[in-house]
Amino acid sequence: MVVIGAGRVGLALHARSNEVGIACDLVTRDSGWEVLESAPGVPILVATRNNDLAGVIEKVPSYRREDLVFVQNGMIRPLLRQMRVATATRGLLFFAVTSRGGPIQKGETSPFTGAHARAMVGWFVTMGQSAEIADWAHFSSLEAEKLIWNSAFGLLCQAFDAPVGEICTERRGMLRALVGEMRDVVRAGMNVDVPLDHLMERLVSYSMTIPDYKGAVKEWEWRNGWFVETAARYNKPLALHEQLMTNITSY
Repeated sequence: MVVIGAGRVGLALHARSNEVGIACDLVTRDSGWEVLESAPGVPILVATRNNDLAGVIEKVPSYRREDLVFVQNGMIRPLLRQMRVATATRGLLFFAVTSRGGPIQKGETSPFTGAHARAMVGWFVTMGQSAEIADWAHFSSLEAEKLIWNSAFGLLCQAFDAPVGEICTERRGMLRALVGEMRDVVRAGMNVDVPLDHLMERLVSYSMTIPDYKGAVKEWEWRNGWFVETAARYNKPLALHEQLMTNITSY
């Protein structure tokens, strides 16, 4: 395996892979890029920030780009299309690494879709993590769900200076209204239709497993900013989102 990125996730995956006996090369900002000049076929997991993705893709030899595996949160589809790697393997990571150099804390099942999905699932399971192969429709549904969770709870947590558990219990009606707005934007912008009741049940259920976590509005271009831009493009109302943003002083 190959991992690009020496942040919390990249370091943890690299260390754990080698611990369980699966050789893993680590490519950092300044070193290791020569390993990508080898023959295609070995998955290359990209564990960098969204803002660094374009630069990373440009540095990968063109004949290796089909081996890339993207696991970033947020709406990265437009960038992947722009960089002509939209058919590369995608994944969503449902585990935590709380500090740089720290271990992986097991979480929910991480889905993968694409050419290297089977290899990625096998790798994760060997490392003690839960993972599954997902078809594109199911993956897209989970991608939309995670995008809405990050964006809705980030906004509500910051607007009311409250953790996710409190948002679920004290502001459930407002949460449902905001999620409903975002769901309509996702349906237009991603062609993904998730029933609101099912979506709310999933979002609240996950949030109550980490009730003290306090989100924030961040990575604007890839999260809340995408909702604002897409709502304007498809003429979808985002009134509550706009109202809540007036309570945010920095993001």
